[in-house]
Amino acid sequence: MIIAQQKRNENIAEYLLYLWQVEDILRACKLDINIVDKTVIARYDVDDKTRHEIREWYESLIQMMEMEGVAERGHIRVCHNVLIRLNDLHSQLLADQGRFPDYHADYYRTLPYIVQLRATLPEAERPGELETCFNALYGVMMLHLQGKEITQDTAAAISQISHFIGMLAAYFKRDEEKPLFGDDLNDN
Repeated sequence: MIIAQQKRNENIAEYLLYLWQVEDILRACKLDINIVDKTVIARYDVDDKTRHEIREWYESLIQMMEMEGVAERGHIRVCHNVLIRLNDLHSQLLADQGRFPDYHADYYRTLPYIVQLRATLPEAERPGELETCFNALYGVMMLHLQGKEITQDTAAAISQISHFIGMLAAYFKRDEEKPLFGDDLNDN
């Protein structure tokens, strides 16, 4: 909860990846709050009130995962909503090449990696472009946590994808602070 709030305020991409990691941790704990208490919450050096709030946060995530049918795989609606917002912003940034040429250029530097990653999956299972980027980032993060090496080609792809997603996250933060795009109805 504490980390999630901080990441949500600072970097939406890190927030999404963090939520995916928490989902996997909860699955590893068999969606059992008592196991989460012993293996996760116990590690927090916080007062009792904060510990209780953290426990409630994990309990609510467990309930969401169960109610939304993602106990074994998939992501909670909160994660999907973040991706939807990011996709909307991504589309707006691409559509306004004149104001955001740096984003446009970085997207086209990243696109070959996205296409290559998506091509490894059957067409019916291919996620959207941004979700493909997040899947790649999350997969490499998991490999690092397991102490596994990645190839130079993979490292180059992840570096570019990370830069692109970082740029999108920075625009997201700017857009939340002061909208980058006005309401079309009010622009007349």
